Amino acid sequence: MDAVRGGISGGQLLAEESGDADAGAFPRRTVLIVDLNNFASFPTLAVGILVAALRNAGHHVKLLVPLAHDVPASERERAERPHHHWMRRLHLSTAPGIAWLRDGARAAWYGWQRRPHGAVLAAVRRALAERPDALLISAYLQHHETVIALGRIAKEAGVPLLLGGPAFNLPETAEAWRGIDGVTAIYGGEADTLAPELMEAVVSGTDLQRFPGMVLPDGRTGGVAPPFAKLDRSPVPDFSDFPWDRYPVRIVPVMTGRGCQWGRCVFCSDVVSANGRSYRTRSLPSVMHEIREQAVRCGTSNILFLDLKLNSNPALWRGIAEQIQDAAPGAQWIGTVHVDQRRDNGLSRRDLRAAARSGMRRISFGLESGSQAMLDRMDKGASVEANSAFIREANEAGLSVRCTMFAGFPGETAEDVAASAAFLEAHAPWLDRVRCNIFSILEDTPIWNDVFGGGGRYPGIRVTGKDSPHARARFVNLETGTAEYRRAKRRLLAAVYAINRRRLRPEAQMFDGLM
Repeated sequence: MDAVRGGISGGQLLAEESGDADAGAFPRRTVLIVDLNNFASFPTLAVGILVAALRNAGHHVKLLVPLAHDVPASERERAERPHHHWMRRLHLSTAPGIAWLRDGARAAWYGWQRRPHGAVLAAVRRALAERPDALLISAYLQHHETVIALGRIAKEAGVPLLLGGPAFNLPETAEAWRGIDGVTAIYGGEADTLAPELMEAVVSGTDLQRFPGMVLPDGRTGGVAPPFAKLDRSPVPDFSDFPWDRYPVRIVPVMTGRGCQWGRCVFCSDVVSANGRSYRTRSLPSVMHEIREQAVRCGTSNILFLDLKLNSNPALWRGIAEQIQDAAPGAQWIGTVHVDQRRDNGLSRRDLRAAARSGMRRISFGLESGSQAMLDRMDKGASVEANSAFIREANEAGLSVRCTMFAGFPGETAEDVAASAAFLEAHAPWLDRVRCNIFSILEDTPIWNDVFGGGGRYPGIRVTGKDSPHARARFVNLETGTAEYRRAKRRLLAAVYAINRRRLRPEAQMFDGLM
């Protein structure tokens, strides 16, 4: 369950001021939680927080995880083979002659990935036959068809269903989902401390509109919920019911802060999602306490930091490197950073070496492009030169380096793509993985607001519609179809494949496919 944007009304103070619910504050309830976010290597952090909040309040919680029912889990970024390269070339193709093949292949792939899985539906049907008081579903937008099927099952069973996820604070997305039959309400807020009160209101049928972030099937809402500020009051996540025997390596997800210190990239949907709006940080003692607890509870000192940018707070980033081995002896960990241009962004050669000595094995960052003109158009707050130095110095420190990027941003020329290709070719010895996607326009990002608000900054974009259930625009980029552009892109994708076909260095192998 995650959060919504806006100002604070009297009702919204409820979400901000509620503390952890005391056991016995509400009648003891039985709650079924279905986590549709089927990760191959680690538990879902938000669901672990939700389970802990409800159990701390005295409720009986049953967690259903698809991986435990033999549903294939999502994996990505393993060492690539030739078919991965050809699939990426097709996916990113702008050649007019094969547009029909590309679009057909995409539709088939997405349809297959998003289909409701029979094992999940059967497991939920069995669990609802035991008559829990409420069904709580944590979903991403690709789970739309599955939620439709689960809504029918919940309605047949007569069990109220509360749906939550990181994108349900987006107005058009919530509007597209609220009419799903069987859904009692959608919550677009961070429920760290509010979960017991939300659940009790759903079960008892009391007024749900009083909760900021709540969207009801008839369109009534509780307004927007403010970002949850007091992160140190969030409970230590409870991962005890996740299928640890199915994970190849025991890895615990941790988040030290929410949002991003920069928060200005015009394409970024993370910083407009429920839990990404505005940067908020935890204290170092709180983070170390959680790591210490999870090392004991989960029997592992392998940590995956899920922060959008782990160096948003350089002091906290350095504190992790200084103290993590005391909290979890033998700790090995990974995280994502932003190579921004602050005077102190925490990514000096000395900082990177300290992180590696403290057990950091892999570091990821958003490269996006090897063209400075494109980085400036994206308002990335980064420079090609700084990215280059970071890659070399992180590798020199002993870290496995991963980056993300995309093709097709408005205004991108063949020369820009060629610059990205040249950058990857020059830095291939020090890069272990590159995730290269096609550019998307996502709801409520600055570029979305410009193209749908008539801003006119992106004349090469021709919008053809909206896919509101999945919070994205349908569009055509008129600037990417030239022969010169396609040649440069082939060179870029060849450079991506040359990097991704290699195996990771041995010390980072356990984290292959993550971040």
